[in-house]
This record gives sequence, structure tokens and C-alpha cells, in this order.
Amino acid sequence: MALSSDQAVIQFLEEHGILFLVVNPLISHQAKKSSLRKVKTDAVDAYRLCELYYKEEFEDHKQRGVQLLNLRHLTRQFDSLTQMYVQVKLQFQAVLDQVFPDYRGIFGDLYSRVSLQLLKQFTTPTAFQAAGESNIAHTIAYLCPSRSVRWAGEKSSLIVVAAANNPFQKVSYTSHLIRLSFVDLA
Repeated sequence: MALSSDQAVIQFLEEHGILFLVVNPLISHQAKKSSLRKVKTDAVDAYRLCELYYKEEFEDHKQRGVQLLNLRHLTRQFDSLTQMYVQVKLQFQAVLDQVFPDYRGIFGDLYSRVSLQLLKQFTTPTAFQAAGESNIAHTIAYLCPSRSVRWAGEKSSLIVVAAANNPFQKVSYTSHLIRLSFVDLA
């Protein structure tokens, strides 16, 4: 794991047994703003930090454990992945709204395994119409064996009606179909 510049300085100071304090930049900035003179030099900044040290009660820097640092990195990665996941879902919805807007709402969860596998197999409303209600019902029943055949039939009839009522009978942008074909589940 590569160290940032401040982590490298902290590691050096710790390895050499040098006592140091880490001051929150917001606190040092507040102390600087309290001065009437707005002088910006390293000597003045150092003097202000010294004044801050005597006015405030700071604790010595405590080394964070590797587990805590790993947890911090994992949390940030999780947040980043969650944001990417949400972004992909929003993009998927935007494409679906342009290709087959009435599909949304047929299944309780648009992103369920059955729903996504159906969209992968039948990428356009025309493909759903060509497949026919019984073929779609059979596919739904195969993809979701925990549900009844009647439920699969109801969903397939809703899909066929939605496909027939689709305002975009012909897809203008084939790139949308390529995007829908990338839908894959683990």
C-alpha cells in the first residue's frame, strides 16, 4: 500500500521516536482568522501554531492500527462501489425508458433475476411480441420455479400488453440494445 505524503512523514517521526501533534487544519485555520493582521509567511504560521499549542489542550498523536486503516479504506471502497452501482442502475433505467418504458412496474423489482434475464433474452418489445405469451410464460416459470405457473402467465400477459402499447415500436438507437444485452447476473 502506497503511503500519502503526510502518512510518510508520520511514519518517519514515529520510527525515530519524535513526539509530535497532529492539528486539525480547521482548528489552525480558525486560529489564523482570529488574528487582526493577515500576514502569510511560514514564520508567522509557525508562531501561530505555537500560540495555538499553548492555548489549546492537544493530545499526543496516537498511531492508528492497521485494522482501523484497512477498515477506513474498505469503507471508502464500499461507498465508491455503491455510488457506481446506483449510477449503473440509473443509466439502465434511462435506457429502458427509451426502449421499453412500460416494462417498468410489471415486476415488483425491476432488477430481480427474472426481470433482468427476460430483458437479456428479449431485448425489445418486438422480441417479446414475436416470442408470444406462452413462450414468455414458460421462460418466466423456468427462471422463477418458486412462483406458480399462473403468476408466470399473468406476468407474460402484462408484458405482451405493454409491448403492444409501446410508443417506440421501432428502436431508433441500436446502441441501447447493446447496452441492454450487457445485463448479466451472477
